[in-house]
Amino acid sequence: MNFKQYSMTQIEDLVTSLQKKNPDALEQLHQMYAKNICGAIQIIVQDEAIAKEICQDVFVKVWQKSHLYDASKGRFFTWLLNMSRNAAIDFTRSKEFNKQKKNHSLDFFVHILEKPDEADSNEDYSGLKNLIKKLKKKCVQLIEMLYFKNHTQNEAAEELDIPLGTVKSRNRNCLKALRTEIESDE
Repeated sequence: MNFKQYSMTQIEDLVTSLQKKNPDALEQLHQMYAKNICGAIQIIVQDEAIAKEICQDVFVKVWQKSHLYDASKGRFFTWLLNMSRNAAIDFTRSKEFNKQKKNHSLDFFVHILEKPDEADSNEDYSGLKNLIKKLKKKCVQLIEMLYFKNHTQNEAAEELDIPLGTVKSRNRNCLKALRTEIESDE
C-alpha cells in the first residue's frame, strides 16, 4: 500500500485512530510512509541499515507521541518527515556516528537531484526526488539546503544572501507546493 491510494479524509481518520492507540492504524501508516521516510533518513545518515533502524525508532516515537500531532498546524506527513529529519540529524551528531567515521561520498547524497541515473537506481528516495524536481529551482535549492545539507534557516539566509523572513516564507511556500505535487500524484 502507499499513501497515494488514500484520500486526505482517510489519512485523517487513520491518524485519529492512531491517536486513540489503535495498532492497526500505526501499521497502515507505517506501510504508507515508511519507504519515503527511510529514504529521507538515508540521505542524511548515508547508511541504509542505520536509516531503517532510525525509521523504526521514529514510528515508535509516533506511537508514543501521536497525541502531540495537531492537524491545524500541518499535515501528518510533514510532521512525520520533520520528526524523521530531526532523528537523523540527532544521530549524525551522536558519539556513535562520529566513531563510525563512514566516508561515503557526500556529493552523491547532496546532489541527488543532479545525478538522475544514479539516483533512480535507488528506489528508496526516487519518488521523493521526482516530486522535488517538479518544484521551482529556488524551492529545490532551499529544500536541499534545509533538509539534505542540514543547514539552519539562518545559515540558508546567509548563504543565499536573503533575509531570514524570506527563507521562512519561501520554505513554507515550497513545502506547500510539494504537498500540492504529492496530492496531484494521488
